[in-house]
Amino acid sequence: MASGNDIKSAEKTYEGFIGLLKWSVPLVAVITAIVVTLIAT
Repeated sequence: MASGNDIKSAEKTYEGFIGLLKWSVPLVAVITAIVVTLIAT
């Protein structure tokens, strides 16, 4: 079983990952839309 410190460390890592995901997914979507628009024209 994981100790309390391991859980806290894992939660901190998970929060950082989710925070990064919140910014990276929309950014990639915008870049993709720009590239598709450039290719289509």
